[in-house]
Amino acid sequence: MRDPAVQGADGGGLMAPQRRALTVGLVLTVTFVASEALAVVTVMPVVARDLGGLRLYGWVFSGFMLGSVIGIVAAGREADRRGPAVPFVAGVALFGSGLALAGLAPSMGVLVAGRVLQGLGAGAAPSVAYAVIGRTLPGPLRARMMAILSTAWVAPGLAGPAISAEVARLFGWRWVFLGLLPIVAVAASIAVPALLRLGPPAAGGGEEHRMIDGFRTAAGAALILAGLTLAAGTGGGNRLAAVLGGLGLIAAGGALGLPALRRLVPAGTLTARAGLPATILSRGLLTFTFFGADAYVTLALTTVRHRTPVVAGIAVTGATVAWTAGAWIQARLSESWEGRRLVRTGLVVILTGIAGMALVLQPDVPVAVGLAAWTVAGLGMGLAYAPISLMMLQKAPPGQEGRVSASLNLADVLRDAIGIGVGGVAVAAAAGRELRLGIVAAFCAAAAVGVAALAVTRRLPSGPSSAPPRPAESAQPDRAELRPRGSS
Repeated sequence: MRDPAVQGADGGGLMAPQRRALTVGLVLTVTFVASEALAVVTVMPVVARDLGGLRLYGWVFSGFMLGSVIGIVAAGREADRRGPAVPFVAGVALFGSGLALAGLAPSMGVLVAGRVLQGLGAGAAPSVAYAVIGRTLPGPLRARMMAILSTAWVAPGLAGPAISAEVARLFGWRWVFLGLLPIVAVAASIAVPALLRLGPPAAGGGEEHRMIDGFRTAAGAALILAGLTLAAGTGGGNRLAAVLGGLGLIAAGGALGLPALRRLVPAGTLTARAGLPATILSRGLLTFTFFGADAYVTLALTTVRHRTPVVAGIAVTGATVAWTAGAWIQARLSESWEGRRLVRTGLVVILTGIAGMALVLQPDVPVAVGLAAWTVAGLGMGLAYAPISLMMLQKAPPGQEGRVSASLNLADVLRDAIGIGVGGVAVAAAAGRELRLGIVAAFCAAAAVGVAALAVTRRLPSGPSSAPPRPAESAQPDRAELRPRGSS
């Protein structure tokens, strides 16, 4: 059976004395991860001028993503083995070490190493958070907690870029990294005692993720991203060789990473088997749809429509705020609407937003249409994102919340990265000729995946997303879904 803390009434809500420290600690953790992510995007041009090594610019971001893959797998495994405190402490220590290394980096190579450490630590945060939410909160409070965690992105999203730019101007870019260390320490001091009280799960963990599969998946993703980058290279006499080389890297990455990924996600995920596998797949398709388009929204507004970065930033800010609004709307509807209805509605809204962004690429369409369209897309993401997490926790067998959470977070990270990479191929191929067509192609690729996601929603679990799992659904069916394919 599930932990006693999950049973019964909500006991006064998320800020009740027995939950206050855990709630605040998790929110602060999401806040410092969000702040760092947004700050790095803002200051990297300054960092590159100072350190040189422009050829490693992309790896500052890719290194973080690849580290996150390994951190997600390790944290989910240890949360089921030893409880959430151990992976949380390890994640915070790695993240803090990465901040220090990046802040003191004498070269771009050292900065990339610091970003990998940060990724390892940041990967632990969502796996631990979902495992804790699944083990300790009843259904209605789970939906509210998801909304609160979405809200934790608002302040960094609104003020983070401006603050980090000002810090870099006044004190130097290194303090953008080093200045976050006190927040990390405060979050850890609040959350760790509460996590220690939870202890390991009461139920046995069953099959575990293999760390070697995490490394293989990360390596495969790196090869695919490198292949997409190579294939997207512009012109020149070696264009055909670059395309062939890129396709070779993509094939090698798939051959290395895909078998490992299949062992890290529930059996049947890649074929959209009904229940938990379809839930994990739908999350990957959702993030591909949104972030595969989101990466090119500001490019469309600044380069095609020739507006300032400030104007383009309004679209990003609008989407961030609307995402939070959507998260709170789904929290209110989670007890009366089916989870798959919320996901389906959110996807339709996102697709509407992508269509609006494609429309605004035409010179006679007001730019305000694009700003409104991407704000609407953020609302759709808020409606769809959290219900998938809640359905995942419903279907997770007791004692395996960490493993299933890791599968969901892997879908997030990998589909996000691949989605941006696919769009990048289209944009790079059109660079120097008709950039508008490349961005349209990126939007169309994201929309096509969104249509596929709509089809998968028919296989999502039925019932409200905040409902507790029914006794008949408890352990055995989901354990079969979680059984790995083959061995490493």
